[in-house]
Order: sequence, then structure tokens, then C-alpha cells
Amino acid sequence: MLDTAPAVRGTPGRKPPGRARSRRRPRFGPYLLIAPTVVVIALLMFWPMVQIGIMSFQKVGNRQLRGEPAEPVGTENFRTIFDDPFFWQTLRHTVIFAVVAVSLTMLVGTLVGLLLNKLGKKMSNFVAGGVMVAWATPPVTAAIIFTWLFGTTGGVVNWSLDLLPDFLVGSGWDDYNWFAKPLSTYTVLTVCVVWQACPFVAVSVLAGLKSVPGELYEAARVDGSGPWRTFWSITYPMLKPIFLVLLVMSIIWDFKVFTQLFVMAGMANRDSFNLSLYAYSEAFGSMNPKLGMGSAIALVLTLILLVVTALYVRVMVRQGETR
Repeated sequence: MLDTAPAVRGTPGRKPPGRARSRRRPRFGPYLLIAPTVVVIALLMFWPMVQIGIMSFQKVGNRQLRGEPAEPVGTENFRTIFDDPFFWQTLRHTVIFAVVAVSLTMLVGTLVGLLLNKLGKKMSNFVAGGVMVAWATPPVTAAIIFTWLFGTTGGVVNWSLDLLPDFLVGSGWDDYNWFAKPLSTYTVLTVCVVWQACPFVAVSVLAGLKSVPGELYEAARVDGSGPWRTFWSITYPMLKPIFLVLLVMSIIWDFKVFTQLFVMAGMANRDSFNLSLYAYSEAFGSMNPKLGMGSAIALVLTLILLVVTALYVRVMVRQGETR
């Protein structure tokens, strides 16, 4: 007798009607949940960015602030800043500072994270909480602290260097002005930014290390692998996605540093300007504001950061494809 069970169950490969209808049903729940966040981001970020993009192609000054319509100038603002040697000087300051600060932040943060991983649980939590105080310090407060530390009047750093023998550090440190020249200004700025940023890197690296299986390190010790080889063979490959995220975030943060430099150097020392301070000075730093010029500089800085972000996304997509 023939078995007719397949005919009763239906044609093979045909989807049940109920399941097909459930897949075609639109789901608006997730979109409704993220809608308030999208609206807030659009109002606080996207709309100002659109306004900056529009003003970068206009001449906006005191008359326009009093209500007169803005004058379209096309790409004149961009041609002006690109022909200005001072723009390239500020761009050079921005890039060099970002390279040095990001490198030191990643290095110091990674070393602190590795150290925290070697400590006991209680001591690790205590030290991690202590270093996070630096990361939680507002930029204005940190800038004031380091301005006092390196100040010419009662500065702890100048006082300490003046106590050392002259054949080690030279003389004249008692009244040395760290904020008179770009090199010394960016030296203090780098120390301040690295001091604030490395705790976040350290805690992130520590969290990533907790997810690495201990069997890998045990196998490396059995094979006679040293700390240097263990880091590059096990730790770095396992934490590479975390390092990429931290690298991109550090680049974005250090490229747009403004508050610390504004407090330390002020508006008078134009030789120490970066792109952010240059954009502010053009837009608000004089009695005759040039909001169009400032918007053009800000737009250039935004495009640079978008390129960095796009490169990061491309790397992450390639890593996802190779897995």
C-alpha cells in the first residue's frame, strides 16, 4: 500500500501561509522606540551642521546678525582660507598634536589597562576608580589645573625644575612661560589631554582583557612565550576591534580639542592656534565676526573627521567579511 503522508503534509518547499503572513507584517515597534533619540540628535547635531554648511557658502557678519539677509558668495570662503598660510599652519598644528596625543594616549592607556589586569580584584577596582576621576574631570577644570601647574607665578613644575641642578635641566625655570611658544604650549596641552583620555582607554582595555580566555595565556606560558610576544600574538588580535574603536574615538577627540587650548593659550597667542581655535577666532573673536569663514573652517574639520570615520567603518566591514 502506498504511503500518502507527503501528500497530506503538502508540497515540499512551500512555506506555511501563517508564517509567510507573519514575515510580511511590518514592525514599527523598534522604530517608535528610537524615534525620540533620532529627533533629539537631529535637533542638537544635524540641524546645526546643516546651518554651518549653508553659512560656509555665505557672507555672514554684523549686518546679517541684525536681520539683513546673508549674501551668497559661493566658494569664496574656502578659497580664502586655502590661500591663507595661517590655515595650513593651524592644520599642521592640529595634525601633529593629534598624532602625538593619540599615540601617547593609546600607549599609556594600554599599559595601565595591562597593569590593572595583573592586580587583584579589589585593588584593580580601586585603582580603576581612581584613574577614572581624571577622565571625569571637566575639560575647563583640567585646563585650569595644568595652567596653574605650569604657570610662571607659583607654578609647581617651574618650581620643581628650578630646584634641580643646572647641568641637568638648565637655568631660568622660575619665570619660564610655557604658553609663550607653540612647542611648549602643545607640550602642556598634550600632557593634559593624555592625562584625561588614557583612563578611558585603560578601563576599555581592562574590560576587553577580562573576555580573553585564560587558557590562551596558559598555553603561551607553556610554550615559553614572553610578555612581548604574548601581547602581539594573543592580546592584540583578541582586542583589535576595541583598539580600533578607541583609536578612532581618540582621533576625533584630539582633532577637535578646543577648551583646553582656549584656556591655556587664549586668543592673543595666534601662533598656537589649531583648527578649532582658528574657526572660533574667525567667527567670534573680533568686533567684526566672520561667521561664514568660521563655518567654512569648521566644515573642513568636520570633513576630515568624516574621512577618518569612513576609513574605520571600511576596516570594520572588511574584518566582518573575513570572519
